[in-house]
Amino acid sequence: MATIVSHHHRLFSAATRFNSTGRDSRRQRSGANSVRCADVSTVTSENQRVTVSNRSDSLEICRVLNGMWQTSGGWGRIDRDDAVEAMLRYADAGLTTFDMADHYGPAEDLYGIFINRVRRERPAELLEQVRGLTKWVPPPVKMTSSYVRDSINVSRKRMDVESLDMLQFHWWDYSNPGYLDALKHLTDLKEEGKIKTVALTNFDTERLQIILENEVPVVSNQVQHSLVDMRPQQRMAELCQHTGVKLITYGTVMGGLLSEKFLDTNIAIPFAGPAINTPSLQKYKRMVDAWGGWSLFQGLLRTLKQVASKHGVSIATVAVKYILDQPAVAGSMVGVRLGLAEHIQDTNAIFSLVLDEDDVNSIREATAKGKDLLKVIGDCGDEYRRA
Repeated sequence: MATIVSHHHRLFSAATRFNSTGRDSRRQRSGANSVRCADVSTVTSENQRVTVSNRSDSLEICRVLNGMWQTSGGWGRIDRDDAVEAMLRYADAGLTTFDMADHYGPAEDLYGIFINRVRRERPAELLEQVRGLTKWVPPPVKMTSSYVRDSINVSRKRMDVESLDMLQFHWWDYSNPGYLDALKHLTDLKEEGKIKTVALTNFDTERLQIILENEVPVVSNQVQHSLVDMRPQQRMAELCQHTGVKLITYGTVMGGLLSEKFLDTNIAIPFAGPAINTPSLQKYKRMVDAWGGWSLFQGLLRTLKQVASKHGVSIATVAVKYILDQPAVAGSMVGVRLGLAEHIQDTNAIFSLVLDEDDVNSIREATAKGKDLLKVIGDCGDEYRRA
C-alpha cells in the first residue's frame, strides 16, 4: 500500500518541483524502484489491490482496471446483455474495478445494469469490492455549483449509485481558471456524500501543483503511460511521490499495439499486416510515430517477446507489469471489448509476474532508443491541448 501524505499543500520548493533532470528520471526508473514488487511471486490481495488516498478520503481499487472506452463505438457493436455478462465474468475473476466516462457512449448505463446484477446475484463480499470510476469532461462554460451538481447527478443516475466511487475531472483549457471552481464544487459534493473520492485525468504537473496548493483533495491523476510514453516518470511522478497523489495509467498496452499481433509486421504495405482500424490503435500508432517509428517499435516488441517467453506470459502482460512497477503508479488500464473479446487470463497473469533485474534492464535499454516525448509533445495531457 502507498504511504499517504496527509497535507498535500506542504509541497517541495519551486526550485525542485519541475527540475527533474534526465539523470534523476533515469535513476527513478532504475534499480529497486523499477522492480519494487519483485518479492511477490503469487497473486495476493496486497499486490492485486491498492488504496488511493488523500487525508480522510480513500478508495481501494484493483491495480488493473477494466477500461470501458471501447463501448463508445469504433470497436464493433456492443450488445447490452452480452456486455453486462462479460462485466460479471471480469468481476468474478477478481477484476472488479471499471473505468468509464460520461462521454463513453453507454458505459455508465452498462455499469448501472451490471451493479444491480451484482447486488441481486452475487455475494455481499464481491459487491464490496466492485468499483465504478467515471470521468466528467465538461465544456468550457461557467462552473457554477448548480451546473456541477446537475452534471454529476446525471452520472449518479446512469450508474445507479448514491455516491460515485471516484469522479475524475478533465479540463480542456488552462487559460480558463474555471477548473478550480469546478473542483471546489466537486469537493462540496464529496462532503455531501455524492462522491467518495475526487480525482483528475490528463492534468499536467504544473496544474496538479496549483490544484494541491488550493487544497483540493485529489487522490489520483489518470494519464497516458506506456513503454513508449514514459513522460509521467519525468515530472509528474516526482510531484506525486512528494504529495501522495497516485497515477492511474491508460494507453499502457497502446490499444493492442504492444502485443504479439503486431510483432514482426510491416504495416507500411497495404493488407500485409494487421489493420490499424480502431480509434485506440490509430491514436497510439501516432505515439509510435512520434517516439521513433515502426521499425524502432519492432525492436521494442522483440525485446518484450523475449521477456514474455522467459516467463510464459504475453507481451501485453509484461508491458503492463513494467508500468505498474513504476514510481507513483497505483493502477493501469486494460481496455475491455465487452462481449466481443476477453483477456481475463492474460490480465490476471500480471499480478503473479515478477520482472527481474535483467528483464528491467533489457526493457529500459529498448525504450531508451526512442525519442523523449516530453520534448516532442509536452507534459502529461498536453497532447489534448496543443493547437
